[in-house]
Amino acid sequence: MSRNIFSVLILAIALLQFSCSSRKENLKKEIESVLQKQEGTFAVAFRDLRSKEEILINEHDSFHAASTMKTPVMIEVFKQAAEGKFALTDSITITTEFKSIVDGSPFRLDSLNDSEQDLFRHVGEKRPLSDLVYRMIIKSSNLATNIIIDLVDASKVTETMRSMGAQDIQVLRGVEDSKAYALGRNNTTTAYDLMVIFERIAKGEAVNPEASKAMTNILLDQTYNTIIPAKLPQDVKVAHKTGWIKGLNHDSAIVFLPDGRVYVLVLLSKDLKDEKAAIEAMATVSQMIYRFVLEGK
Repeated sequence: MSRNIFSVLILAIALLQFSCSSRKENLKKEIESVLQKQEGTFAVAFRDLRSKEEILINEHDSFHAASTMKTPVMIEVFKQAAEGKFALTDSITITTEFKSIVDGSPFRLDSLNDSEQDLFRHVGEKRPLSDLVYRMIIKSSNLATNIIIDLVDASKVTETMRSMGAQDIQVLRGVEDSKAYALGRNNTTTAYDLMVIFERIAKGEAVNPEASKAMTNILLDQTYNTIIPAKLPQDVKVAHKTGWIKGLNHDSAIVFLPDGRVYVLVLLSKDLKDEKAAIEAMATVSQMIYRFVLEGK
């Protein structure tokens, strides 16, 4: 190759890299503009698994995890099952009574405060662990979550997150432990850490390839689709887990394009004054990122 041709190639590569970088920076500014119109705090973590391009906004800020902590709990279930501690086909007795991490005092879950109420009809009966995991993810069942956390141990969940490279996710307890909440002992996460663990699932590296595929299939059945999937085409598949409490809405996802490309996207929010408007804004951000990936062929 002549020196002139080589120089032209180097210049072309440099121009392409500059163009990609410029597109990404423009998109980041546009996303920030959309979110800044809302009263609240937002975090964004996006990574294209093929190009490795990232967009990160407040990615290391700490947020109350809400139900996004249920994905780490699911990973721990599959990890312990792979270690032979139990099988996903094992049956577990359904109970509504749990112990506070503060002092061991009992508290009960009420079906009126749970997004999934059918499980309460089976109190005293046994249900397969696989069924509880499924309800925990697709319907965000708090009852299933607490039963599972009692089984696997919250501290083990956090330990596994560290081993996967998620340095800030903290899983301390199940849900509706009011004494712990009053003392600020809450499950927390960052957008970056959720991106890390969803990427591990997408790559087949969460526990093992078989477990990762099984977890992806569960996440694909998510019932609540108001944020990341809301403005995407029907042929785009989204494996995701949401989370919400008053003033806070999250979504964390693996997004599968029809042409085989895959990316991970996490959108977190807190201190929201108008939750409906914030959800709409985050759905718009998801759409913007999808178009960015689509146009990056």
